[in-house]
Amino acid sequence: MKLSWSRPLVAALFVLIAIAVLAQPSTPSPTPPAETTPEPEMTAEAPSPIAYYALEVLASYPHDPTAWTQGLLLGPDGTFYESVGLEGQSDLRQVDIATGEVLRQRDLSPEHFGEGLAQVGDRLIQLTWKNGIAYVWDAESFALLERFRYEGEGWGLCYAETEGVLVMSDGSSNLFLRDPDTFALTGIIPVTEAGMPQHNLNELECVAEADGSTSVYANIWYSEEIVRINLASGAITAVVDARGLLTDEERAEVGRDGVLNGIAYSPKAEVFYLTGKWWPRLFEVRFVPDAISE
Repeated sequence: MKLSWSRPLVAALFVLIAIAVLAQPSTPSPTPPAETTPEPEMTAEAPSPIAYYALEVLASYPHDPTAWTQGLLLGPDGTFYESVGLEGQSDLRQVDIATGEVLRQRDLSPEHFGEGLAQVGDRLIQLTWKNGIAYVWDAESFALLERFRYEGEGWGLCYAETEGVLVMSDGSSNLFLRDPDTFALTGIIPVTEAGMPQHNLNELECVAEADGSTSVYANIWYSEEIVRINLASGAITAVVDARGLLTDEERAEVGRDGVLNGIAYSPKAEVFYLTGKWWPRLFEVRFVPDAISE
């Protein structure tokens, strides 16, 4: 038997079928997750009060005046390490602070420009400026263990042991948090002074404070100021006036590019060690309240 369908009935049936199809949940085609750079961690907190410090010089030591110092590091065992820059002249070295003598040295590839330096356990991690390579050295033997790759420029580097992260600068107003085992970027912290971005962050030193917080001390490129940054918020909490370490004659000798560029800290003695590019001396100092600046 053949069924007979009227045109209105067929049209109504097609409408019902279309509605049923459109009502079904759709399943989107899978897409691979995109690699993303972490967004800067912004804070809505009010600007922190800023303390002002001057230097109390405790001692002065000889320093290699041919060293384009990019990173200064005091290891947990009291060993001084230094990262020296310039293409064809870059190296990692162990230094006798009392005499300035280079005890051990490992040259970088001639095309690489050495930058910041940090120690994580028995490894030394040394940045390069525009090469996108971080060297990983054995602290005991200076043997090359591996190389990390990263994007952008490398300037300063320090290890925040409490947080278990490397803190890196690139000359901007941001600090970059990196995994110490893989060097993967894990966070970005904007640095501000009284709510305004602080640019030209250069050599870094991470310091665990008595209250459990971590501060990052950074020298400002082409400045004789050191700022203390709260790592959790990115706020500058102190400014250190580091002028006057070199004599007028020494300042003229190193020239405009011979800037302050080397910060190391001794938690045992609670003192800092400062030097700079082509500086003939390295200084042991304390930061003391500066009543004039306050």
